[in-house]
Amino acid sequence: MKWNKFTLKTRAQAEDIVISALADVGIQGVEIQDHVPLSESEKQQMFVDILPELPQEDDVAWLNFYLDEEEDKEEILARVKQALEELREFMDIGEGTISESQTEDKDWINNWKEYFKQFYVDDILIIPSWEEVKQEDRDKMIIHIDPGTAFGTGMHETTQLCIRQLKKYVTPKTELLDVGTGSGILSIVALKLGARHAVGTDLDVCAVTAVEENKAANGIEADDFTMMIGNIIDDPAVQDAVGYEKYDIVVANILAEVLVMLTPVIVKQMKPGAYYITSGILADKEKTVTAAIEHAGLEVVEVTYQGEWVSVTARRRE
Repeated sequence: MKWNKFTLKTRAQAEDIVISALADVGIQGVEIQDHVPLSESEKQQMFVDILPELPQEDDVAWLNFYLDEEEDKEEILARVKQALEELREFMDIGEGTISESQTEDKDWINNWKEYFKQFYVDDILIIPSWEEVKQEDRDKMIIHIDPGTAFGTGMHETTQLCIRQLKKYVTPKTELLDVGTGSGILSIVALKLGARHAVGTDLDVCAVTAVEENKAANGIEADDFTMMIGNIIDDPAVQDAVGYEKYDIVVANILAEVLVMLTPVIVKQMKPGAYYITSGILADKEKTVTAAIEHAGLEVVEVTYQGEWVSVTARRRE
């Protein structure tokens, strides 16, 4: 099915009011494109490998909306243009021009799967849940992953750096805390390596479904890997639920800026002698993260690199 796509050029400062006006004339589900920088609060909520590099800020916004071929686009556009003219009477909405194009109806949620293929991290095979394991790989350690809409296929360098550190430090007694668990890949790897139990936290509710599906795909017992939604940095309820001086390893594959805020908090969750494995750190942020780690009273024991990315492993003194 093809859709008619309409792009309305306006001002970033006016986009909320323009979207409201579009809703009033029956347009729902508007897609926003602008160069407004993320707030500090928004950055703190992004438990991802790397903050996207955004273009320089300006006051231009493009609002995309879609109509199917059976809708009366001329009548709808007439209502939209009338609404824009009424807005102009009391505010500056910028150009207010509308361009038209056509787009195919695609399954955007699943389209990325064509780019996610099985691969190795050293001797561990990570394979999408929809691919078959080859006969020659059946004796390997195999991790089945379907990230869904949560972060974490294992393909990113930062995830691979964490996996290699987990291989070094996980033991059969390991209690693991995985901050920003996403698809659950790091916790699942740790459990496959012999860890006793894993707890994952995340801000994205999509992680709940992804983790449950990946636990099932990898034969992980329900009680061996538990997770919760919430921000462990500033939510005492999450901190209490996670527990204190309880973990042998904490792994956090998130932004350097978030690691700086996380580190002084997460020390309280670590047992004396516990390891803190971090990644998501660009090379130019290495010193920033190591300084935060040392300031929190942890000892840096190893720094590893892959491409432009850095993993810092530290230890709480006994």
